[in-house]
Amino acid sequence: MRIISANLNGIRSAATKGFFDWLPAQGADVVCVQELKAQAADLKPEFIRCDGLTGAFHYAEKKGYSGVGVYTRQAPQKIVEGLGVPEFDAEGRYIEADYGKLAVISLYQPSGSSSEERQQAKFRFLDAFFPHLEALMKSGREIVICGDWNIAHKEIDLKNWKSNQKNSGFLPEERAWMTRLFDELGWVDVYRSLYPHHEGEAYTWWSNRGQAWAKNVGWRIDYQIATPGIAAKATSASVYKDQRFSDHAPLIVDYDYGP
Repeated sequence: MRIISANLNGIRSAATKGFFDWLPAQGADVVCVQELKAQAADLKPEFIRCDGLTGAFHYAEKKGYSGVGVYTRQAPQKIVEGLGVPEFDAEGRYIEADYGKLAVISLYQPSGSSSEERQQAKFRFLDAFFPHLEALMKSGREIVICGDWNIAHKEIDLKNWKSNQKNSGFLPEERAWMTRLFDELGWVDVYRSLYPHHEGEAYTWWSNRGQAWAKNVGWRIDYQIATPGIAAKATSASVYKDQRFSDHAPLIVDYDYGP
Protein backbone atom coordinates (compact mmCIF):
# COMPACT_ATOMS: atom_id res chain seq x y z
CA MET A 1 0.00 0.00 0.00
CA ARG A 2 1.47 3.33 -1.07
CA ILE A 3 0.44 6.52 0.72
CA ILE A 4 1.51 9.97 -0.47
CA SER A 5 1.23 13.22 1.47
CA ALA A 6 1.62 16.55 -0.34
CA ASN A 7 1.06 20.14 0.69
CA LEU A 8 0.08 21.68 -2.64
CA ASN A 9 0.16 25.36 -1.62
CA GLY A 10 -2.86 25.78 -3.87
CA ILE A 11 -4.36 22.88 -5.82
CA ARG A 12 -4.80 25.03 -8.93
CA SER A 13 -1.19 26.21 -8.73
CA ALA A 14 0.11 22.64 -8.24
CA ALA A 15 -1.95 21.50 -11.23
CA THR A 16 -0.27 24.06 -13.49
CA LYS A 17 3.10 22.75 -12.25
CA GLY A 18 2.25 19.18 -13.26
CA PHE A 19 1.03 17.53 -10.05
CA PHE A 20 -1.86 15.71 -11.74
CA ASP A 21 0.37 14.67 -14.64
CA TRP A 22 2.85 13.17 -12.16
CA LEU A 23 0.34 11.39 -9.94
CA PRO A 24 -0.79 8.56 -12.28
CA ALA A 25 2.74 7.16 -12.48
CA GLN A 26 3.03 6.86 -8.69
CA GLY A 27 0.70 3.89 -8.14
CA ALA A 28 -0.66 5.39 -4.93
CA ASP A 29 -3.52 3.82 -3.00
CA VAL A 30 -4.18 6.92 -0.89
CA VAL A 31 -3.05 10.51 -1.51
CA CYS A 32 -3.45 13.12 1.21
CA VAL A 33 -3.23 16.77 0.14
CA GLN A 34 -3.16 19.96 2.16
CA GLU A 35 -3.52 23.68 1.54
CA LEU A 36 -6.05 23.42 -1.28
CA LYS A 37 -6.62 27.21 -1.28
CA ALA A 38 -9.83 26.49 -3.18
CA GLN A 39 -13.57 25.87 -2.81
CA ALA A 40 -15.68 23.14 -4.38
CA ALA A 41 -16.59 25.37 -7.33
CA ASP A 42 -12.90 25.85 -8.15
CA LEU A 43 -12.14 22.16 -8.65
CA LYS A 44 -11.96 20.88 -12.21
CA PRO A 45 -13.07 17.26 -12.81
CA GLU A 46 -9.43 16.15 -13.13
CA PHE A 47 -8.79 17.58 -9.63
CA ILE A 48 -11.48 15.29 -8.20
CA ARG A 49 -10.79 12.07 -10.11
CA CYS A 50 -7.31 11.13 -11.27
CA ASP A 51 -6.02 7.72 -12.35
CA GLY A 52 -8.69 5.74 -10.51
CA LEU A 53 -8.36 7.87 -7.37
CA THR A 54 -11.38 9.76 -6.10
CA GLY A 55 -11.01 12.84 -3.93
CA ALA A 56 -12.98 13.97 -0.90
CA PHE A 57 -12.32 17.44 0.49
CA HIS A 58 -12.75 19.59 3.59
CA TYR A 59 -12.73 23.22 2.51
CA ALA A 60 -12.03 26.32 4.54
CA GLU A 61 -14.86 28.83 4.78
CA LYS A 62 -12.44 31.61 3.84
CA LYS A 63 -11.74 31.68 0.11
CA GLY A 64 -8.22 30.89 -1.06
CA TYR A 65 -7.20 29.51 2.32
CA SER A 66 -6.20 26.18 3.84
CA GLY A 67 -8.35 23.12 3.04
CA VAL A 68 -7.44 19.41 2.91
CA GLY A 69 -8.30 16.41 0.78
CA VAL A 70 -7.87 12.66 0.59
CA TYR A 71 -7.81 10.66 -2.65
CA THR A 72 -8.63 6.96 -2.39
CA ARG A 73 -8.43 4.10 -4.88
CA GLN A 74 -10.73 1.91 -2.81
CA ALA A 75 -13.84 3.69 -1.52
CA PRO A 76 -13.75 4.13 2.27
CA GLN A 77 -16.67 3.11 4.48
CA LYS A 78 -17.06 6.73 5.46
CA ILE A 79 -15.41 10.14 5.25
CA VAL A 80 -15.09 12.24 8.41
CA GLU A 81 -14.69 16.00 7.91
CA GLY A 82 -13.36 18.10 10.76
CA LEU A 83 -12.44 17.56 14.39
CA GLY A 84 -15.65 18.90 15.91
CA VAL A 85 -13.82 22.08 16.97
CA PRO A 86 -15.65 24.97 15.23
CA GLU A 87 -12.70 27.39 15.16
CA PHE A 88 -10.56 24.96 13.20
CA ASP A 89 -13.24 23.10 11.27
CA ALA A 90 -14.02 26.48 9.67
CA GLU A 91 -10.42 26.45 8.40
CA GLY A 92 -10.61 23.00 6.73
CA ARG A 93 -7.78 21.22 8.52
CA TYR A 94 -8.80 17.56 8.95
CA ILE A 95 -10.35 14.84 6.80
CA GLU A 96 -10.40 11.11 7.55
CA ALA A 97 -10.97 8.18 5.21
CA ASP A 98 -12.29 5.39 7.44
CA TYR A 99 -11.95 1.78 6.24
CA GLY A 100 -13.05 0.20 9.52
CA LYS A 101 -9.83 -1.42 10.71
CA LEU A 102 -7.76 1.22 8.92
CA ALA A 103 -8.06 5.00 8.68
CA VAL A 104 -5.97 7.48 6.71
CA ILE A 105 -6.14 11.15 7.72
CA SER A 106 -5.06 14.29 5.88
CA LEU A 107 -4.04 17.00 8.33
CA TYR A 108 -2.97 20.62 7.99
CA GLN A 109 -1.90 22.03 11.33
CA PRO A 110 -1.91 25.82 11.65
CA SER A 111 1.22 27.83 11.05
CA GLY A 112 2.13 30.45 13.62
CA SER A 113 4.77 32.20 11.56
CA SER A 114 2.66 35.12 10.30
CA SER A 115 1.76 36.67 13.68
CA GLU A 116 1.58 36.13 17.43
CA GLU A 117 -2.20 35.84 17.03
CA ARG A 118 -1.77 32.89 14.67
CA GLN A 119 0.80 31.32 17.00
CA GLN A 120 -1.77 31.41 19.81
CA ALA A 121 -4.30 29.80 17.44
CA LYS A 122 -1.72 27.11 16.71
CA PHE A 123 -1.31 26.43 20.43
CA ARG A 124 -5.10 26.19 20.78
CA PHE A 125 -5.14 23.68 17.94
CA LEU A 126 -2.43 21.57 19.58
CA ASP A 127 -4.37 21.61 22.85
CA ALA A 128 -7.58 20.53 21.10
CA PHE A 129 -5.92 17.95 18.87
CA PHE A 130 -3.99 16.07 21.56
CA PRO A 131 -7.04 14.41 23.18
CA HIS A 132 -8.30 13.53 19.70
CA LEU A 133 -4.98 11.82 18.98
CA GLU A 134 -5.32 9.97 22.26
CA ALA A 135 -8.81 8.80 21.32
CA LEU A 136 -7.63 7.69 17.87
CA MET A 137 -4.84 5.65 19.45
CA LYS A 138 -7.34 3.97 21.79
CA SER A 139 -9.79 3.19 18.96
CA GLY A 140 -8.05 -0.09 18.13
CA ARG A 141 -7.69 0.81 14.45
CA GLU A 142 -4.52 1.15 12.41
CA ILE A 143 -4.22 4.84 11.51
CA VAL A 144 -1.88 6.90 9.34
CA ILE A 145 -2.00 10.69 9.78
CA CYS A 146 -0.43 12.42 6.80
CA GLY A 147 0.22 16.05 6.42
CA ASP A 148 1.86 19.33 7.15
CA TRP A 149 2.31 19.36 10.92
CA ASN A 150 4.16 22.71 10.79
CA ILE A 151 6.64 21.51 13.42
CA ALA A 152 10.20 20.30 12.94
CA HIS A 153 10.58 17.86 15.81
CA LYS A 154 14.34 17.68 16.38
CA GLU A 155 17.55 19.47 15.43
CA ILE A 156 18.15 16.91 12.67
CA ASP A 157 14.86 18.00 11.07
CA LEU A 158 15.96 21.41 9.83
CA LYS A 159 19.12 22.93 8.45
CA ASN A 160 19.44 26.05 10.61
CA TRP A 161 18.15 24.79 13.95
CA LYS A 162 20.27 27.09 16.11
CA SER A 163 18.87 30.29 14.61
CA ASN A 164 15.26 29.02 14.58
CA GLN A 165 14.79 28.13 18.25
CA LYS A 166 12.58 31.17 18.83
CA ASN A 167 10.67 30.81 15.56
CA SER A 168 7.30 29.19 14.99
CA GLY A 169 7.71 25.61 13.86
CA PHE A 170 10.71 24.96 16.12
CA LEU A 171 9.58 26.45 19.43
CA PRO A 172 10.38 24.36 22.53
CA GLU A 173 6.64 24.07 23.36
CA GLU A 174 5.80 22.77 19.88
CA ARG A 175 8.62 20.25 19.91
CA ALA A 176 7.67 19.08 23.42
CA TRP A 177 4.07 18.57 22.22
CA MET A 178 5.34 16.34 19.44
CA THR A 179 7.57 14.38 21.82
CA ARG A 180 4.50 13.67 23.99
CA LEU A 181 2.72 12.38 20.90
CA PHE A 182 5.39 9.72 20.47
CA ASP A 183 6.47 9.02 24.05
CA GLU A 184 3.15 9.27 25.90
CA LEU A 185 0.59 8.26 23.28
CA GLY A 186 2.74 5.80 21.33
CA TRP A 187 2.44 7.25 17.81
CA VAL A 188 5.32 6.52 15.42
CA ASP A 189 7.12 8.93 13.09
CA VAL A 190 7.25 6.56 10.11
CA TYR A 191 10.02 8.25 8.11
CA ARG A 192 12.25 8.58 11.16
CA SER A 193 11.63 4.96 12.15
CA LEU A 194 13.04 3.90 8.77
CA TYR A 195 15.81 6.48 8.47
CA PRO A 196 16.88 7.69 11.92
CA HIS A 197 19.93 9.58 10.65
CA HIS A 198 18.73 11.19 7.40
CA GLU A 199 19.21 14.94 7.32
CA GLY A 200 18.99 16.90 4.05
CA GLU A 201 17.23 14.11 2.15
CA ALA A 202 14.43 14.23 4.74
CA TYR A 203 13.47 17.89 4.31
CA THR A 204 10.01 18.53 2.87
CA TRP A 205 9.71 22.34 2.87
CA TRP A 206 11.92 25.21 1.76
CA SER A 207 11.39 28.92 2.27
CA ASN A 208 10.93 30.99 -0.88
CA ARG A 209 13.46 33.45 0.53
CA GLY A 210 17.09 33.46 -0.49
CA GLN A 211 18.20 30.28 -2.21
CA ALA A 212 16.74 27.85 0.30
CA TRP A 213 15.73 25.29 -2.33
CA ALA A 214 18.96 25.52 -4.32
CA LYS A 215 21.06 25.18 -1.16
CA ASN A 216 18.70 22.63 0.46
CA VAL A 217 18.16 24.87 3.49
CA GLY A 218 15.00 23.01 4.40
CA TRP A 219 12.71 21.79 7.17
CA ARG A 220 11.05 18.43 7.72
CA ILE A 221 7.52 19.46 8.66
CA ASP A 222 5.48 16.98 6.56
CA TYR A 223 5.04 13.60 8.21
CA GLN A 224 3.24 10.30 8.10
CA ILE A 225 2.61 9.52 11.75
CA ALA A 226 1.04 6.15 12.43
CA THR A 227 -0.12 3.65 15.02
CA PRO A 228 2.61 1.11 15.86
CA GLY A 229 1.09 -1.83 13.98
CA ILE A 230 1.01 -0.24 10.54
CA ALA A 231 4.15 1.81 11.20
CA ALA A 232 6.02 -1.48 11.60
CA LYS A 233 4.82 -2.48 8.11
CA ALA A 234 6.49 0.52 6.43
CA THR A 235 9.13 -0.74 4.00
CA SER A 236 10.43 2.46 2.40
CA ALA A 237 9.92 6.21 2.36
CA SER A 238 11.15 9.02 0.16
CA VAL A 239 10.72 12.72 -0.46
CA TYR A 240 10.13 13.43 -4.16
CA LYS A 241 12.26 16.34 -5.36
CA ASP A 242 12.69 15.78 -9.11
CA GLN A 243 9.88 18.21 -9.86
CA ARG A 244 8.51 21.10 -7.82
CA PHE A 245 4.76 21.36 -7.46
CA SER A 246 4.83 23.59 -4.37
CA ASP A 247 7.15 24.97 -1.69
CA HIS A 248 6.70 21.51 -0.11
CA ALA A 249 7.74 18.15 -1.61
CA PRO A 250 5.57 14.99 -1.60
CA LEU A 251 6.34 12.38 1.05
CA ILE A 252 5.87 8.82 -0.24
CA VAL A 253 5.69 5.80 2.06
CA ASP A 254 5.16 2.15 1.11
CA TYR A 255 3.53 -0.21 3.62
CA ASP A 256 3.39 -4.01 3.43
CA TYR A 257 -0.25 -3.81 4.40
CA GLY A 258 -3.63 -4.53 2.80
CA PRO A 259 -6.81 -2.91 4.12
